[in-house]
Amino acid sequence: MEYFCYHRDRPGSLPLREKLLEEHWSYMDGYAARMIARGPTFAEDGDAPSGSVHIVELPDAAAARAFAFDEPTYQAGVYRDVLVRRWRNLLGRTMWEFPGGRDGGNRYLVLGLGEGEGADLTVPADRGDDLIAYGPLLSDDGATWLGTAALLRAPDPAAARAVLTPGRYAAIEVHDWQFGGREE
Repeated sequence: MEYFCYHRDRPGSLPLREKLLEEHWSYMDGYAARMIARGPTFAEDGDAPSGSVHIVELPDAAAARAFAFDEPTYQAGVYRDVLVRRWRNLLGRTMWEFPGGRDGGNRYLVLGLGEGEGADLTVPADRGDDLIAYGPLLSDDGATWLGTAALLRAPDPAAARAVLTPGRYAAIEVHDWQFGGREE
């Protein structure tokens, strides 16, 4: 099963985050073979991290919660909250298989939170070349649609937001994002 985890930074936690970077990476190294995508999001100024995205294959919801909450920077207080949702990899690949590569262009996390009948349950045909990761956010049992998450390349936040259907979500967030982890 695939899980989407988004840790949001606590205000003022950047020094602690920087201090624990190697511990964070070492922890994530233990999940490298199961990682679909990962990387930091950034505040509007573009310099300071605002969160951390991890999409990972794990056996069940309990393992996903352990992954998210045992993470060293979470344990140390870097993050103010964590979103953990079951996820479905509609692209069937990892971010490292993205044809556009690790660098170049603006990269975004688009997070749409909703309820009711699912929206954006198929890969948008006109955005395929720009999608790095894409799929629905689901309940633990995988039966209920709770939103959609996308990592993509786009010219600006408005173009990134347009990957999701307007009016189908209670909220849509757009965050600057970049490929994370160690360079191989």
